[in-house]
Amino acid sequence: MALGRSAAFRVGSLVLVAALAGCGSSASREPPLENFTAEQIYKRGEYELEVGNPRRPTQALKYFSAVERLYPYSEWAKRGLIMEAYTQHRAKQYEEARASAQRFLDTYPGDEDAAYAKYLLALSYYDQIDEVGRDQGLTYQALQALREVIEQYPESDYARSAMLKFDLAFDHLAAKEMEVGRYYLKQGHYTAAINRFRIVVEQFQTTTQTPEALERLVEAYLALGITDEAQTAGAILGHNFRSSPFYDDAFRLLKKQGLSPEAKGDNWLASVYRQVIRGEWM
Repeated sequence: MALGRSAAFRVGSLVLVAALAGCGSSASREPPLENFTAEQIYKRGEYELEVGNPRRPTQALKYFSAVERLYPYSEWAKRGLIMEAYTQHRAKQYEEARASAQRFLDTYPGDEDAAYAKYLLALSYYDQIDEVGRDQGLTYQALQALREVIEQYPESDYARSAMLKFDLAFDHLAAKEMEVGRYYLKQGHYTAAINRFRIVVEQFQTTTQTPEALERLVEAYLALGITDEAQTAGAILGHNFRSSPFYDDAFRLLKKQGLSPEAKGDNWLASVYRQVIRGEWM
């Protein structure tokens, strides 16, 4: 959201800056914002956003919200609301940003900035993904919101970015499954580990986590003495990810026990392997 530098911006901002500065630092002596036009108040908010501390947006938000309060349903009020959402997101006030973005969508559903509001709403979930630990609720909400940007505004400037972030969030979910699976594997809880790696192979097969999940399945099944599944997981790795270092690791594990990567038996991995050969999977 670029900040303007037109003559109107400079004049409008300087008028309000001078008026406020001339009245001292006391809040009680600040001139009523009702004395200024919607444009002057809005551009004062832009000024505060540009020169102030982006993580402490109190002043900028004060002016953007004032425009909406004093001049409801005006063009400047509409701009002020979308800037509230932007400023709150920039300051990592994610819940507030979501609320403002949703309010914009509810009030101006057909506006040209609706796509941006929807994108900001999605970002308010997406940018919290690394902050939520093992709770993946926000990741799923981010995926849903990003999908809505892609489906509702496919021709907008934000759809491409939303698609990229959707893939990254999807990969993040798979990575969390891998993290838990590796923990179980390290602890010797092989069945629990296999269940996690299976989720990645079956539900997140398009992510970057799949090669490792297959290699870990080889490792876990061999530890349990279940060779058919181990060999089949290795075969899938060899078919789809032969250049991956995870295939090299799986091949060495199998060779150490006199086995080779090949589809064996009638199990869930054998079913996956048949789908791969027919080109219906991955």
